[in-house]
Amino acid sequence: MKNTILILILFASSIFVNGQSFNGFALYNAQGSNTTYLIDENQNIAHTWDMNTECNYTVALKENGNLVRGTKGNTSVFSNGNIAAGAGIVQEIAPDGSIVWSFDYADNDHVSHHDLTLVGDNVLLTAYEKKTSTELNAAGFNNASSDKWPTHFVELEPDGNGGANIVWEWHIWDHMCQDTDPNGPNYVSNISDYPELININMIQAQGGPGGGDWFHVNGVDYNEDLDQIVFSSRFASEIYIIDHSTTTAEAATHSGGNSGMGGDILYRWGNPSNYGMTGTQIIDNAVHDSRWITDDGRPNGGYLQVFNNSGVSNSVSAIDGIETPWDVATNTYLRTPGQAFEPFSYTTRYECAYSASGQSASDRMSNGNIYVNASGGQGGAGLMYEVDAVTGQIIWGPYNAQSQKGFRYECDYPGIIALESYMYPNGTITTSCFDATSTIENTIADALTIFPNPTKGVVTLRFATIEIQDIEIQIVNSIGQQVYTNHLNKHIGLVNEKIDISFFSEGLYFVKITTDKGQSVTERIAHIK
Repeated sequence: MKNTILILILFASSIFVNGQSFNGFALYNAQGSNTTYLIDENQNIAHTWDMNTECNYTVALKENGNLVRGTKGNTSVFSNGNIAAGAGIVQEIAPDGSIVWSFDYADNDHVSHHDLTLVGDNVLLTAYEKKTSTELNAAGFNNASSDKWPTHFVELEPDGNGGANIVWEWHIWDHMCQDTDPNGPNYVSNISDYPELININMIQAQGGPGGGDWFHVNGVDYNEDLDQIVFSSRFASEIYIIDHSTTTAEAATHSGGNSGMGGDILYRWGNPSNYGMTGTQIIDNAVHDSRWITDDGRPNGGYLQVFNNSGVSNSVSAIDGIETPWDVATNTYLRTPGQAFEPFSYTTRYECAYSASGQSASDRMSNGNIYVNASGGQGGAGLMYEVDAVTGQIIWGPYNAQSQKGFRYECDYPGIIALESYMYPNGTITTSCFDATSTIENTIADALTIFPNPTKGVVTLRFATIEIQDIEIQIVNSIGQQVYTNHLNKHIGLVNEKIDISFFSEGLYFVKITTDKGQSVTERIAHIK
């Protein structure tokens, strides 16, 4: 009789020569909905997380297959708490919909909002904090008459007991300057000499909003290689990079961390007038979803990428790539004195086929394609699609998600591998990620089981044979190099092979089991750090 069909994914290297493909899944939560969807390349639903509360804007898939999302709590305790992007709660959700942990961040002075990003197993939240008009005026704000809500970030570490602890913070309030009151704090005589600080009056000077949502920071991303954070501000029309290698105490100062600048701004781009510099304002209006392109050999790896909402015109958005002047030798972003940070214009640009004035998102995929999520609401298209960056041809979508932000995960992402057994509960698999290509007949009584997978250390391979045979166990990396082998001679019965892969490089591996009868099966292992 035939046993369970096992799966082999034919994996190409990190650089794909064929841009005409959509390899993997898209994750999104429609605005106002309680349900997060994972859909495949055929736009079929592979998995859902159905919750009892509304998601705010952003979801993320962890490497263990769990979902992280912001959800709306009691933001009414915060002034004007009915903000569309308000969250107040962040949760990690298992594939079966159970809540692994939940953390409330909403009180009279703070509320989480808009975006979040993963920092390893931790979660970094974007949040408002309230400052009174008295505090604002004392800090050099020009005639504040009401509260304002400057941005801060909090990093949460799960505590293992259904909650989380704040393990790191950064506050924009600690990195302000002003040139209006020589007797006040943070006074500088020339704003242009201090690009590492935020002019407390810069948005007001440009006729910016008078309400509490002052900077409207709406996107955040983390770069593990650099240990840095990038974020975007809608009302400043600018993006910023800060150092995450600091302690919380250092993050409140101007020294410490890998770059020696504490929590000061390491790099900023899009609107040089904000720090008293001449130069073209490339971000004319709103900007969202600042992120690094994964630096693994894909086109423009290591660049910053932003959703420039009015990049081409008031009605046509752009995905702009920015090659930053990062200097490895000094751990700083280089800048010519008296000039704005380079580049003086975008390095790459894609003019969106579908645009949006609101949240939105984008990514550069391993094959060079550009994934676009043009958000719904505010006249936005509400569509997500993937385009060949060379030809401009849309090769997937447009898909009517009506989501504020959507995300792409390719077949080899550990979180996708971890979710495989939870997908397609009706049994109809419609993704090429899980195509069956080989079977073992009559020789292995039970399907191969690999656990834990993904793994950070020891992985167990479990299967059984029903007749005596010679077995070879082999592990190869994603470019076909053998990294492990073992031979079992004249074996019958259960095999429990424990293999320590903690010293392997992070990535995708393939375990291949072959018998002396010429039969074989291959499965994947995802190694995460």
